[in-house]
Amino acid sequence: MQSVILKGTQDGYKLFFRQSAGINDILVDLKRFLDKYKVQNSSTPQVIHFNILTGDRLLTEEDKNKVISIFKTYPNFQIDGFISNVITRSKAKIIRERNTVKTISRTIRNGQVIRLNGDVLFFGDIHEGGKLVTTGNVYILGNVYGIVHAGVPNSEDKLVIGNLHNAQQVRIGEQFDIVADKNISNTSRTVAYINDLHVLDYGDVKNLKQINPRFYNRIGGII
Repeated sequence: MQSVILKGTQDGYKLFFRQSAGINDILVDLKRFLDKYKVQNSSTPQVIHFNILTGDRLLTEEDKNKVISIFKTYPNFQIDGFISNVITRSKAKIIRERNTVKTISRTIRNGQVIRLNGDVLFFGDIHEGGKLVTTGNVYILGNVYGIVHAGVPNSEDKLVIGNLHNAQQVRIGEQFDIVADKNISNTSRTVAYINDLHVLDYGDVKNLKQINPRFYNRIGGII
């Protein structure tokens, strides 16, 4: 039974690696297939692109490099990517963290930096000089006198929602603002966001649909 199978779809050519086959058998069959396909398409000068589908198998980086090395000997054939039905535990952990709202209730003191992944619901206190940093959005239900940084390292679509009246700084992605320089309302309805000019700006949750339609739709418009 062949360990490498070609299928043509609307999205282009796909090479399926049979899950039960060993990697050495796959590499042998792959080279045999490419040799044959090269002869059949010798009159076609354009580059032919393939996606490699591995099913429930995860290729190691070493295995991927072996496949890539074989393709490099065929200038008219190119790999667009490797597609698997499964992911590594580390990637699964990152995805889970990004899609889970973390609830934090603690005091972040001067000089302390708390770094997290994903969205954060914050009930504690951030003292002046303290810093809360996360890759996602930040929902403030506590007291902020220090620095809140959402969307690290460079995600400008994230938001900071809550009372920022006493905050030292608000940062989103690579943009930041010194709150003391602004007349921010003393209300929990404040939304900090990056506007169309790539400048950190402030609004009210009642305007969230206009500020960030994607986020508004994600939460079902419940604010």
